[in-house]
Amino acid sequence: MSTSSRFNTFLSNISLTSDQKTDSKTKYDGVAWKLHSHYYSTKYDGSTKLLIGSYGKRTRVNPPRDVDVLFLMPYEQYARFKDYKGNGQSALLQEIRSILQERYTTTERIRGDGQVVIVPFKGGHTVEVLPAWRSKSKQYIIPNTHGGGSWKIVDHAAEFANVEDSDKRSSGNTRTLIKMMKTWQEVCNVPVKSLVLELRAVNFLASWQYYDKDSLYYDWMVRDFFESLIAKANSWCTIPGISEKLLYGDDWLSKAQSAYERAKKACNYEAAKKEYDAAVEWRKIFGDKYEF
Repeated sequence: MSTSSRFNTFLSNISLTSDQKTDSKTKYDGVAWKLHSHYYSTKYDGSTKLLIGSYGKRTRVNPPRDVDVLFLMPYEQYARFKDYKGNGQSALLQEIRSILQERYTTTERIRGDGQVVIVPFKGGHTVEVLPAWRSKSKQYIIPNTHGGGSWKIVDHAAEFANVEDSDKRSSGNTRTLIKMMKTWQEVCNVPVKSLVLELRAVNFLASWQYYDKDSLYYDWMVRDFFESLIAKANSWCTIPGISEKLLYGDDWLSKAQSAYERAKKACNYEAAKKEYDAAVEWRKIFGDKYEF
């Protein structure tokens, strides 16, 4: 197979199947329905749920990971937990946990973790629920249980737009690159946040010479992205829509350097028409979903 056809096959292999998509929807709608039924008197229609993370940004990959769901709480509940004596944020997550345990009695242990309540299911997806209130600025107020408890502002609309605008400009290469990097993250057990990979992909493609080229250029795109990622070790960027800085760190640096060297070697093999040798190197980065 050619460079282009192998990468296209790889991208197909890391896409969710229809059964996996159905499984995720069944689970996140079930969780949202239970919370809606508790906090609202209206019939659940999905309007109090917002898919965030990779599902909201359409950067999800196979095998399935967590489904991140923002649940929009009634405003009066914010007043109740804001005035709570003690860690109201932790109390909120514990209440969410208790409500969900009424429905998922046989599910593995449901637990609160920082900002979310984690609902693990056996096989397939895990659902992470983020309770939130819409702010006057159309952003969201969310709980943070760490450090005695606090309320944070997030702007998922700005995060969505950051990816969407870049993806349109790059003829779909932004989401493609993010998905490939998430596969590298999973296969090589890379200790890097998915949001770091996402923001770096957007920033990289903003100035990359071949930003809107088709899959014939994907080998160069992967190689050059790793080079740019390495250069940003211990740097940071601002999370879209808010003033919070995302620190990149460098725990991932050695694995990125190894991937870069393999990608350079693979690109040289591609240029020499040594397709099998190239595929061997790509599989060291992306695993067996990259076919020979």
